[in-house]
Amino acid sequence: MEFYTVNINGNDIQLADYPGEKGTIIAIHGLTGTHKNMHYYAEKFKGTYRFIAVDLRGRGNSAETDDEPSIFKHAEDILGLIRELKIENPILLGYSMGAFIAAIVASKLKSTKAVILLDGAAKASDHQRSIVQPSLGRLSRTYTSKEHYVEEIQKIYTNLGIQWNDLMQNTVEYEVGPVGDHWETKSTEFRIIADFESFFTFDPEEICAQIDCPVLLVYAEGDIGTMPPLFYLSDYEQTRKSTKTIETVISDCNHYTMVFENREDINGYIEDFLNKHVREIN
Repeated sequence: MEFYTVNINGNDIQLADYPGEKGTIIAIHGLTGTHKNMHYYAEKFKGTYRFIAVDLRGRGNSAETDDEPSIFKHAEDILGLIRELKIENPILLGYSMGAFIAAIVASKLKSTKAVILLDGAAKASDHQRSIVQPSLGRLSRTYTSKEHYVEEIQKIYTNLGIQWNDLMQNTVEYEVGPVGDHWETKSTEFRIIADFESFFTFDPEEICAQIDCPVLLVYAEGDIGTMPPLFYLSDYEQTRKSTKTIETVISDCNHYTMVFENREDINGYIEDFLNKHVREIN
């Protein structure tokens, strides 16, 4: 794996680039995540496919976002990245917010080979707001040390039904850095909230109707700790009706264990989908 930055329109985008032979998968993480959230999928598909996991702007080691960020601006970054790396027929793998971004990119880039939506690109409602927004206050807090931040986040993730392990430790440590005599997350709360609010401007009927390639939707039906699923299957009604070629599969994972566990069921769904639709080397 090669770890490097690419300058897109004057902004550095951090990439984790795993070599492979059968085309290029571009993996796009969720709202407060980084490329590390895509670890298990990278481990599964690297070698067979070139697998590029990004830090979206405002996360990890990438540049800060614009003052008014949105999923549409992140989509422009991904389109710029595809052009810069001269990827002719990308396969887009988007998780949560990354799925919204992947759908937008595919609607604009007709050379997209295939799209995999991991529980995202739905019609957003106040249901998602009630689950997501209370957790974002952590982004504006200060912490006495990296260990202090990890301890606080471990409590949150445990309540979400996530098993803590060395990978989780490494993923969470990557989210913070020292600032003077304390530690802060690398993300800014008001910018993350702006990204989240842009979910509500995503029109599945308009955007998904413009996607010409095959699409796999993986729905996470599991409860999130004591909370219901982040999306209901009915939230995907417009997405499923408007997309020309779409296959829907359902996993019993929850929205977060979808990336924080090695999900053999989802790996199998994706592998079958790619074997069906990606036959030649790009």
